[in-house]
Amino acid sequence: MFREKINVTEFRDTPPEYQELVSRLLTIQADCEIGSAHIYGARWLLRAPTADDMYQLSRMISEEIDHFRRFNRVLKEISADGTHLLWKEDSERYLDALKVSELPTWGDVIAFSFLIDRVGKYQLEEFLDSSFLPLNETALLPVVISEEIQHIAYGQGKMMELCGDPKGRVEAQQALNRWYPLALDMFGRSSSRRCWRYLEWGLKRRTNAEARRDYIEEVNPQITAMGLEIPDETAGRKYL
Repeated sequence: MFREKINVTEFRDTPPEYQELVSRLLTIQADCEIGSAHIYGARWLLRAPTADDMYQLSRMISEEIDHFRRFNRVLKEISADGTHLLWKEDSERYLDALKVSELPTWGDVIAFSFLIDRVGKYQLEEFLDSSFLPLNETALLPVVISEEIQHIAYGQGKMMELCGDPKGRVEAQQALNRWYPLALDMFGRSSSRRCWRYLEWGLKRRTNAEARRDYIEEVNPQITAMGLEIPDETAGRKYL
């Protein structure tokens, strides 16, 4: 495994594969951040059930946009630029979970926070102690991970609240069924060759399969605690 630590100045002298992998990681992460902001804001910002929920959504949208800004600054430092991602069509986002144009129900909004933002946290944690030093700056990962944890907590709390009556539980289960397979697919193919290159270059800590398994072990007990059924882990999946 590559054990050197690379700063921005040294980056331009690294092998082309390393440069391509770093650029790809940063671009996909920036796309996920701004894509989440689009999804949260497309329909529900001013249609959320309460003023408190509207406020929380506005805060989450603002934070996702700021996360994009932070990752795009790093992209610019390596002579790349993700500004075009701001206006990218939803259908052209990198990950299928972010290709939706809007969330159909309030249950989908909070399931997205509970499940998809949690995958985002896992993705960010892969960069901890990365060989690419700008990812370890205190103004980047600690801030973004902390805010994603708050998004997850909001979604989890609201899911539990929605499950408080039979009608709400049905809505929550339907949303869970839609988003659970998309969340698992966000980790990518278990057999991905690129995943092993990320590991070899010190850019990730786990294989796709390992990260997905850790996610399942964390989220499944929480789903059960809500009184909901855990969806089939293979049904509706694209990347096994």
